Amino acid sequence: MIPCKPIGQRLTLLFLSFFVFSIVNVSAQDGKALFMGKCASCHAMGKDMTGPNLEGLEERWQNTDQIKVWIKNWAKAVSAGYPQAVKVQNYAPSAMTAFEGSITDAEIDAILKYIREWKPVVVDPQGGGTVAPEKGNSNAVIFGVISLILGIIALILMQVNSNLKKMSDDAEGISRPDPVPFYKNKAYIAMAAIVFFVIGGYLVAKGAIGLGRQKDYQPVQPIYYSHKVHAGINQINCQYCHSSVTESKHATIPSVNVCMNCHKAINTYEKGPKLYDENGDEINGTAEIEKLYKYAGFDPKNAAAWDPSKAKPIEWVKIHNLPDHVYFNHSQHVKTGKVQCQSCHGEITQMDEVKQASELSMGWCVNCHRETKVDFNYDSTGNKFYSIYEKFHNDLKTSELAAIKGNTTLNAKEKKFKIDSLMKLVRMDSVRVQDIGGLECQKCHY
Repeated sequence: MIPCKPIGQRLTLLFLSFFVFSIVNVSAQDGKALFMGKCASCHAMGKDMTGPNLEGLEERWQNTDQIKVWIKNWAKAVSAGYPQAVKVQNYAPSAMTAFEGSITDAEIDAILKYIREWKPVVVDPQGGGTVAPEKGNSNAVIFGVISLILGIIALILMQVNSNLKKMSDDAEGISRPDPVPFYKNKAYIAMAAIVFFVIGGYLVAKGAIGLGRQKDYQPVQPIYYSHKVHAGINQINCQYCHSSVTESKHATIPSVNVCMNCHKAINTYEKGPKLYDENGDEINGTAEIEKLYKYAGFDPKNAAAWDPSKAKPIEWVKIHNLPDHVYFNHSQHVKTGKVQCQSCHGEITQMDEVKQASELSMGWCVNCHRETKVDFNYDSTGNKFYSIYEKFHNDLKTSELAAIKGNTTLNAKEKKFKIDSLMKLVRMDSVRVQDIGGLECQKCHY
């Protein structure tokens, strides 16, 4: 007969291992979440964006190993001569972000699995709109339920094993002391304490890191405004509403009069796809337009009598909030840096109710400065402001090395130091934001 205590401990350890593994597995293998966090700012499923359409990605590459090399560092994939890498290297003016060191093979496999299993949105044949989103779909709930069921089964088996052991001892006339209750067993208590501190420490650390961050923050707005309908389907340029994004620190929120430029003529919402909120409830588009009219003081039956000066501002709820001690300038990034809106705001043309797509943390910003190359094109669309840095870089390759070698005032050690420093710059294939002071504290905090 196998003793009770070791089996109980084994079952407990098995349950705890599965529970911890399920938590890690959900966080590491949720392909959709990884795709939205790392890919959706430039790529979409089913259409081209800043980056190419990712539908059927694996069919265009020779194997997944090449895809992994490309995702981690596209320059290495091009240098290795991978056909698809060479083909798409100049797809967009800005280079693809290098994820080397910030993404694992398991995470890439999860993203590829999501891309492989992705299906286009089903269209409602009767209403012509998209089908309402499912409510409360989460893998975390499934793993939680499975873990709970396995935990209950483990406790039942431990009790059954204990009872069978007692019956066997009674039948053989063996007198043994009563087993120690699990809540008094030191091994169980120590194990529970370790698990509590590990999980508790992880949750506390994760919560502390996330203080002040609002990723996925999606407040309810006074009017249901769909960016998917306006910027996506109707292709209204972002700068029509956010007119100062290339000239000012702020992108600005459009005034009611800007909205009325179109909605003086558009009184109803009839031809667009059906609208749904995050809970899956259908939205009446015409009723939302009527809310706009109340703010504007506009009567569609008497449009000629409308006085724009009497319009009241809409009290939109701000979504993207940075700490007061952080300076961010939209024009510096959009006009000078050529950064696309989707790089920070996610795939805004696919959002009905806008949410914060990126975490906007210091590390997130710093990583972008480390990876983003400076645009040195000299044509009318190029970034002439930074062109002087390219001149310095080219001059170093030709004249500076000869000047150092011909300098008779330097000893051998000094020459070697200067040449090593120079060669480190010469070997740079490009200049990134970090090379022109993009990591200096006072750039954002002053």
